[in-house]
Amino acid sequence: MAAESTQPAITEPGETPRRRSKGRRRKAPSTGRKAVRAMVWTAAGVVLLGGAGAGYVYFKLNGNLHSVDINQALGSDRPTKIDNGSENILVLGSDTRSGKNRKLGGGTDDGSARSDTAMIVHVYEGHKKASVVSIPRDTLVDRPRCTDTKGTDHPAASGVMFNEAYSTGGAACAVKTVESITGIRMDHYLEVDFEGFQKLIDDLGGVEVTTTKNIRDPQSHLDLEAGTHTLSGEQALGLVRTRHGVGDGSDLGRIQLQQAFIKALIDQVKHVGVFTNPKKLYDLADTATKAVTTDSDLGSVNSLIDFADGLKGISSSHMKMVTMPVQYDPANPNRVLLAKSKAQLVWNALRNDEPIPASATKGTATGEAKGVVSAG
Repeated sequence: MAAESTQPAITEPGETPRRRSKGRRRKAPSTGRKAVRAMVWTAAGVVLLGGAGAGYVYFKLNGNLHSVDINQALGSDRPTKIDNGSENILVLGSDTRSGKNRKLGGGTDDGSARSDTAMIVHVYEGHKKASVVSIPRDTLVDRPRCTDTKGTDHPAASGVMFNEAYSTGGAACAVKTVESITGIRMDHYLEVDFEGFQKLIDDLGGVEVTTTKNIRDPQSHLDLEAGTHTLSGEQALGLVRTRHGVGDGSDLGRIQLQQAFIKALIDQVKHVGVFTNPKKLYDLADTATKAVTTDSDLGSVNSLIDFADGLKGISSSHMKMVTMPVQYDPANPNRVLLAKSKAQLVWNALRNDEPIPASATKGTATGEAKGVVSAG
């Protein structure tokens, strides 16, 4: 994820370490606790951290974290914070080619990056359920004037791709653009890059998925026969990035694959023996803290522990995933336009802490990759 919002830094979902009690065996964590942490990990790669310990471990993990001060960059010209117990988190996946990301992502390191994946995670009051709204990177939007975290001012632009907001002004500009589109304040920001995502999946031991079709895409280094596979980090990265290997080659199809992968990861994490293997637990926490960039409010282990603890009641069955309502651009089939009246139904629902109605996405543009990937 580059610009000043830098590395290491979806889903887009691990598990939070707990303090060990003495003299008795702990009750196994519930599936719901595992599921929500898996979702936030894939999307944000961060919720492994609760109870990670004190002393050396605490300071080591705390020193891994990188954060950006979104609030200072954006100032007071933002939507009013919704005080109803809900939270909105913008999660970005970056396509930076700097460092090891160049080999993983292909292409050249030109010093720029875009938001390859973008999701709004809305956690409802009571923190028992959540909705995830994927934002197509190819959506043409009016980007507002914004100031990045280095203090550089960027003028507004009309009819530009959504993912250019990040490459223009980093995390602050991406948040500003999302708030302009939705009219909703983002309470938190999380991002992960290619390298961080791949290592998180490898440290988890891979993710099992079943594909109903062959998926071959040299651009994302993916070659899967139809069938069941335990994806390595590199393969998982290829899957969530591919848009040419299956379906209609659209960004909307890629979003369908990303959402399917998150669900597969939620199922998979139930079988990961994190609590029975202290070294694995530490390795996962170490990777997670290195893998993400957060807003400054989440820029400490203690803050992340509190954040994770607030999500522990959400189960995968109470997590709704949709794509922001869009229509194909008549002037360019490779771009999409916001379906404003439909999208407003989504934003109204989130603002009022209500479920997203089915009518909000009915009749809007979709990809052709639905059902291609499922949990193994």
